[in-house]
Amino acid sequence: MGFEALLGNHRLKENISRSLASGHIAHFYLICGSAGSGRHTLARLLAAAIMCRSENRPCGVCPACRKVLSGSHPDFITVDDPEKKTVPVDLIRQARADMYVQPNEADYKIYLFPRAQDMGIPGQNALLKVLEEPPKYGVFILLTDNPERLLPTVRSRCVQLQLQAPDASAAKNYLAKKFPNASPEDISAALAMGGGFLGQAMEVLQGKDAFAPQTQSFAKAYADGDSLGLTRVLAPLEKSKRDSLIPLLEQWYALLENALACRSGGHALSQYAREIAARRSARDLMQAIGALNKGIEYAQGNVSPAAICGWLSWELR
Repeated sequence: MGFEALLGNHRLKENISRSLASGHIAHFYLICGSAGSGRHTLARLLAAAIMCRSENRPCGVCPACRKVLSGSHPDFITVDDPEKKTVPVDLIRQARADMYVQPNEADYKIYLFPRAQDMGIPGQNALLKVLEEPPKYGVFILLTDNPERLLPTVRSRCVQLQLQAPDASAAKNYLAKKFPNASPEDISAALAMGGGFLGQAMEVLQGKDAFAPQTQSFAKAYADGDSLGLTRVLAPLEKSKRDSLIPLLEQWYALLENALACRSGGHALSQYAREIAARRSARDLMQAIGALNKGIEYAQGNVSPAAICGWLSWELR
């Protein structure tokens, strides 16, 4: 089996396999990549490979591999509370204390942090205490889409694994097999909307990108050049939380990117993109895409949703 389940990233996979074969297992791994880049896939494969005792690690068939890949291994522990905006510091402290309890059945005890960028400063400082002197059997795997939000002292202690988009041809072949009813144009457009990453492209092709009501209103107002309509869309969002605002802005960003591609002869994935492409210039779209990208960056920082929405009302008019 090896790491074949992760498409592309050949050099990264070779380096990991070579390191494991030589018996070198780091205490801390930081897996970086955009949404849909394969962070969770790599984390599961890496954990299975660490637990696996076969020659070709992970073999995927031994009891340890099967338990890790199915999420049932007692020594592969996820540290998160998805209902919380930030990872609670109490969970991190519990994991830190639990780390010093011997593994149940494996040679290692692995802790997965799927939202490392959402650990607050107190949580990261709590984690640092075990990062400085971990037990020999302890392994931490941190996943993030924004490593800059982690303290330099945390990043410096980790082996960083940066995921890249797979080769376009390999990605298209994979998606063609996965979605036999999708046209080549749909597959190409889905990859473009997903930044070349399979996870995001698959969500588009599976129809999980259904537009939110606010996106439908935004698309109409933007296509019409209706400044008042845009303000009516953005004003209620001023009271929203950052973690609900960011996905919405990302959807608008992807919509306008698709509209811009459509203007250049690309394939429109929705009627909204088609209408925007027909009624707004390439220059308008590039300016709006830049503004939305900046808005997303602001939202990922400490800028308030009210300030972001007010600024976008002016920039998108």
